[in-house]
Amino acid sequence: MIKIDQKAVSRKESITVEFLFKNSKDKFKLRLLSDESGFSKNIYEQNLHRPGLALTGFVDLFSFSRVQIFGNTEMSFLRQLPDDQKEETLRRIFKFNIPCIILTDNNVPFPKLIDLANEFRIPLFSSPFSTTKLVFLVSDFLDDQFAPRVSIHGSFVDVYGAGVLFVGKSGIGKSEVTLDLVERGHRLVADDIIILTKKGEGILIGSGTNLAKHFMEIRGLGIIDVERMFGIRAIRFQKRLEIIVELEVWDEKEEYTRTGLDEKFISILDVDIPYVKLPILPGKNITVISEVISLNYLLKHYGHDASKIFEQRLNDRLKEKKVDDLRGVDYFEHDFE
Repeated sequence: MIKIDQKAVSRKESITVEFLFKNSKDKFKLRLLSDESGFSKNIYEQNLHRPGLALTGFVDLFSFSRVQIFGNTEMSFLRQLPDDQKEETLRRIFKFNIPCIILTDNNVPFPKLIDLANEFRIPLFSSPFSTTKLVFLVSDFLDDQFAPRVSIHGSFVDVYGAGVLFVGKSGIGKSEVTLDLVERGHRLVADDIIILTKKGEGILIGSGTNLAKHFMEIRGLGIIDVERMFGIRAIRFQKRLEIIVELEVWDEKEEYTRTGLDEKFISILDVDIPYVKLPILPGKNITVISEVISLNYLLKHYGHDASKIFEQRLNDRLKEKKVDDLRGVDYFEHDFE
């Protein structure tokens, strides 16, 4: 397994309830029902919890440190309780250090729920989304916040829909190849520092930093703004990483693949990414080859592997043990083109 230089980006140990609200209130249509006294509370994990059993009195396995979701089931249960039992039930679970509560399906809280949330400094939100939809959205948001990340020095481009990351020694020409691809209609994701985030199993999403965004450094020219220069069609903010291309100066002592049968991979955050080492020689069109690398990857993705097909043809011909005309087409007597 080949390795490239990758630096771990500090993984978030927690986020505040205030961060959750400010960064997701529009996406999830969250509305604050309580005061903001508990906004400094921390959320330590991406999993959510529905406190059905805890409301009935069983709190031995109450996952109180998670964001609590009150759906139709929880609210219906609470509404049918007498007022004094409502308060007793809520106080029993509110004594735990709950980060926040979200009511789904536009459930309207009864006054005591808001009063106790303020008393225990537990932010209370509501959302019009169904419980299933909200759990999916919030879990995905939190998963993104707590996901492992690494930074890699390179240039990241969307080439024909495949995310191609160019790596190599400083000054080898990564940015120049990327700029040429953008000029040909492909889309820049990021240049210089690439942040790779692991999403689920086997998926790495690459993006740039907030500072650099879609600026590029071209040696001898300086900093350019790709978005302003080429337009909005020339950029995208994130892309799945699918191929790594390492550029290096041609070394006659190095062995380079000739058939493509010996596939190589690089492991990043325990995800294996296809890897191509591309030697640079004068006159070699790296941009066109990069496009072909992307197209070849897409063909393989859809089940057409040219290397294996050619190998099979060769093996079949050897098994036939007969010598045919070496020409690739039939001869037509009067066709002289």
